[in-house]
Amino acid sequence: MSSRPELQAPPEIFYGDTEARKYTSSSRIIEIQAKLSERALELLALPDDGVPRLLLDIGCGSGLSGETLSENGHQWIGLDISESMLNVASEREVEGDLLLGDMGQGLGLRPGVIDGAISISAVQWLCNADKSSHEPRLRLKAFFASLYRCLARGARAVLQLYPENNAQRELILSSAMRAGFSGGVVVDYPHRSRLHHEITKSRKEYFVLTCGPPSLSAAVPKAKGEDGESCSDDESSGDEENQTVSISDRHRPRKKQKISKKGRGWVLAKKEQMRRKGNTVPPDSKYTARKRKARF
Repeated sequence: MSSRPELQAPPEIFYGDTEARKYTSSSRIIEIQAKLSERALELLALPDDGVPRLLLDIGCGSGLSGETLSENGHQWIGLDISESMLNVASEREVEGDLLLGDMGQGLGLRPGVIDGAISISAVQWLCNADKSSHEPRLRLKAFFASLYRCLARGARAVLQLYPENNAQRELILSSAMRAGFSGGVVVDYPHRSRLHHEITKSRKEYFVLTCGPPSLSAAVPKAKGEDGESCSDDESSGDEENQTVSISDRHRPRKKQKISKKGRGWVLAKKEQMRRKGNTVPPDSKYTARKRKARF
């Protein structure tokens, strides 16, 4: 059986009462969560002006990552699909406001109210179809669209996750781009990245996304190397995969001249556009856009 929790059961089932308490009482988990949350908060690059920000913790669990936000003087809202995890968080009297919900159905927050968002080891769950009604592309689309709406203009979202493979990584990145985000991937400790073609536990990936188009102030931060210091681009040039991988924001081309006749080219372009939006579209064939006869 795979050791990846998301491949064993849906999150609300995997993190039941027993697992939720076991997870929260583990000193190793507490230490890892604290380090990942501190790094995510660092990558948010919030202004150092002493003003508390309202942050969103996506997949907050029992509030371990939220404690880091509180310790740094910020207010936060935590969202999780596991009721057992949220019950443990309530028992621990965390300072954040807790919401029970499925991020794959959208976040349901007012537009522009969140100053920054973090997520620790949660977003990769959206790539699994736990129910017959689940379509990963559509769930990622709903998640990133609602995340984009609730963030203030120029705010960042830092998502630490463990993609199962390159296809999953590209699916998540492309979904974020289509929603309007700019940014990239920061990979800490990339020199320990691969062992027998599998990602080791030392490698940490952070998707650093900015709400809005790219700018100098929204440049992707540098990754950490073996010594914990920031790595330069020269140091990472020999790696199989760069430590910092940038992606652009959703391109909005100028309006093109309208095509008066909706021929085969127009139909194929329209179908491709629907596919990029995550919709199910019939495959192309020699019959696509063929004009029907007036009668059979």
